[in-house]
Amino acid sequence: MKKYIIANLLLIVTLFAAGQAKKPTIMIVPSDVWCTKNGYMLDYDNQGTIEKIPDYKRALQENSDLLLVISKIGGLMADRGFTLKTLEGSLKSLQGESAEDAMLTSKNGGEVNESPIDKLKKTAKSDIIMQMTWTINQTGPKKSVTFILNGIDSYTDKQIASASGTGAPSFSAELPVLLEEAVLSQLDNFNAQLQAHFEDLLTNGREVSLRIKTFSNFDGDLEKEFNGEELGSIIEKWISQNTVQGRFSTTDATESMMFFEQVRIPLYNSNNTAIDARGWAKDLQKMLKEKYAITAKLMTKGQGQATIVIGDK
Repeated sequence: MKKYIIANLLLIVTLFAAGQAKKPTIMIVPSDVWCTKNGYMLDYDNQGTIEKIPDYKRALQENSDLLLVISKIGGLMADRGFTLKTLEGSLKSLQGESAEDAMLTSKNGGEVNESPIDKLKKTAKSDIIMQMTWTINQTGPKKSVTFILNGIDSYTDKQIASASGTGAPSFSAELPVLLEEAVLSQLDNFNAQLQAHFEDLLTNGREVSLRIKTFSNFDGDLEKEFNGEELGSIIEKWISQNTVQGRFSTTDATESMMFFEQVRIPLYNSNNTAIDARGWAKDLQKMLKEKYAITAKLMTKGQGQATIVIGDK
């Protein structure tokens, strides 16, 4: 009897813990396809190459259906315990910050280009971007909605979840009602995919990339030795010691640059604050300064890409 009671108590604790599992933060945005179809794209000069990117600000200001869709999907996700970062609020935060150049340049010419979308991701600091596409179908007096949901890891831009479908035809003319009817049957499976990805991040770390470069005025290169050890090896050893289970891949390494991919960093620091590529790489920058008197410039692109340029700021 006593063993039976203990077993039941353990089951209750386990179920409670599962219900309290930490969930990823999300931000809902219209897909590039929807923005193109509805004329909400703008030109962006990416180092001389003109690219088209979504104009979220104008879409939110002009399209009431978009606000309804974001509100409805956001409500369904919030009901399931997900934390929402709103697109509109993130855009306002970005606009409220001091104006910054599209090109970040060092004193000696080092540069990294960061698109408005990358800046938005960095401002929102959401784990997952939910891209939404929908089309209203009409057959006689009845309407239905066809939708596509894609879950994108905001650090790697990799798709980690998807769902699509068409709701049953209805006489209702209200988009939120049609959308809810179409999405509900697919949403729990979609959320399970999001949660599985997030649990993998909790266990194995968040994936980021790091690029090491050198300024031309740096006295040496990545093969320069410090106490008998090459600088490149020192950096590689630091990365090994500061990643989850030492997980990373050295994709390229020369005397003047190194590129690390699939770098798995912890999701949270000791204060339970989320860590991004910048926060993690800043510790490497600090180590180089304090232990080897090496000055380095840290630059980032979005939340998941960091570049350290050695030899100047």
